[in-house]
Amino acid sequence: MKIVRTDSTNKDFMMLVKQLDADLAVRDGDDHPFYDQFNKIDSIKYAVVAYDENNTAVGCGAIKQFEPKVMEVKRMYVPVEQRGKGIAVEVLKELEIWAMELGNSRCVLETGIKQPEAISLYKKSGYRFIDNYGQYAGVENSVCFEKLLN
Repeated sequence: MKIVRTDSTNKDFMMLVKQLDADLAVRDGDDHPFYDQFNKIDSIKYAVVAYDENNTAVGCGAIKQFEPKVMEVKRMYVPVEQRGKGIAVEVLKELEIWAMELGNSRCVLETGIKQPEAISLYKKSGYRFIDNYGQYAGVENSVCFEKLLN
């Protein structure tokens, strides 16, 4: 597997995010428009795409500055047929390394309670639950996490 650092203009990143949004529209149902407004990718400077040995895009993720020294993890996705291969773990590790290289000491993120695979990934990757932040405060279908980077 190869992981490439890019931005949100990358065609493979855009293709994977389109698949992610289709999946989330089903999972989130009537709540999707609320979440979708916070997931626009037109200005993401820090995105990664994972490629398999055939140079097929098999996963993605992104980070964006949330506040000084804190990056927010966004747009994590691995297609269903590619899951269980450790792709998301590697994508997340690369995003954390990049966040540290950019001078950040912490990552935060939000995911939905209807995304148990994501919750499991973040827990096993050392993230801990925190109070819902920002636009997610008081949103009962959201869970937020943080990880201190070292």
